[in-house]
Amino acid sequence: MDQNNTSLSRDRVFDILSSPRRRYVLYFLRQESSPIQLTELAEHVAAWENDTTVEELSTQQRKRVYVSLYQTHLPKLADSGLVDYDEDSGEVAIARKASEIDRYLGEEPDSPAWYRYYLALAVLSLVFIVASAAGLVQAAVVAPVVVGAFVLLTVVHAVFRWRNDSSPMEFEE
Repeated sequence: MDQNNTSLSRDRVFDILSSPRRRYVLYFLRQESSPIQLTELAEHVAAWENDTTVEELSTQQRKRVYVSLYQTHLPKLADSGLVDYDEDSGEVAIARKASEIDRYLGEEPDSPAWYRYYLALAVLSLVFIVASAAGLVQAAVVAPVVVGAFVLLTVVHAVFRWRNDSSPMEFEE
């Protein structure tokens, strides 16, 4: 069933992401630049779940994850259009549609690291305050400039967030 051209309902997204195993599959496939074999994917998921390395996995641990991926998780992800899964060849890859659920995985691509801007402004404010204490800048100017700079940065940050949140992912109701 190809659902790459349809939107996912919120309930469907939450159902898909309710399984840590499916979340890890999506995470792992995002790191891969080309399709990988189901056996390799199962090994990495099993190693993650068992907090060990692929080399130290038991046959039972590998098999348990492989079977659940093959029978349940990959078909569900493929039906949703989030992964490309070829049962005949055993190849699995992340699908383009997977980027639609990034906001639910806590990933914000192309989002600035705002803490860096606030830290830089705090350091510059400290320098400005020290310059005022040394008599290089008038004390009456320091407070309005420092407060104004933080207000301006906060407004820019808020507008950035508002613009990104004002175009939410399309969902079926």
